[in-house]
Amino acid sequence: MDNDRRPVISKEMWMIAGVLLAVVALLILWSSMGKHDHDSAEGFLGPEACGECHKSQHTSWSQTRMAQTFEVLRPGAKRKEKELAGLDPEMDYTHEEECLPCHTTGYGLVGGFTSIEETPEHAGVGCEACHGAGGMYVDTVMSPDRPNFATAEAAALGLVYPPTEIVCRKCHNKNSPFIDMGYSFDFSERVKSGTHEHYELEYEHGG
Repeated sequence: MDNDRRPVISKEMWMIAGVLLAVVALLILWSSMGKHDHDSAEGFLGPEACGECHKSQHTSWSQTRMAQTFEVLRPGAKRKEKELAGLDPEMDYTHEEECLPCHTTGYGLVGGFTSIEETPEHAGVGCEACHGAGGMYVDTVMSPDRPNFATAEAAALGLVYPPTEIVCRKCHNKNSPFIDMGYSFDFSERVKSGTHEHYELEYEHGG
């Protein structure tokens, strides 16, 4: 008599097992979504991270209008300019989606500005608004351990250097309520006067 009886798995049990596996897979997928922190491989780090190595540039930038541009959105700020533009000077624009892309850094992008409450480090036009999200090249090619890295290597990972006129014109254009129809953006002049001081770099980054 054959006593080698293997357990028979019913069709219903196979279906239950399949459902359980699907649920586990969905839970794993869900847990991995929406958890990009600001040092993620594709995220924004904030100007303080840039200032760790570029201290002079960071100090200079912090005194520019670009660093303070988020403050323009607050009630009572730039009253005269808002009135001339047909805007309510008493209105709080700090959560207006039409304003945030040009008054913050990385709005709508991974690790970028979401709200002044959640990501205050990305309020204002920071380093990465012009030079690309640091999470793509910082601590990989661009690292204190590699002070002589080649700019081309970092550029291949997302560094924008030097910033191009196209980057600036995303905001400096006639869509801004503060700009009249006769506005002309002079890129060469604004690079000299509107951004941080361009100090000589300590290390060579050619190649």
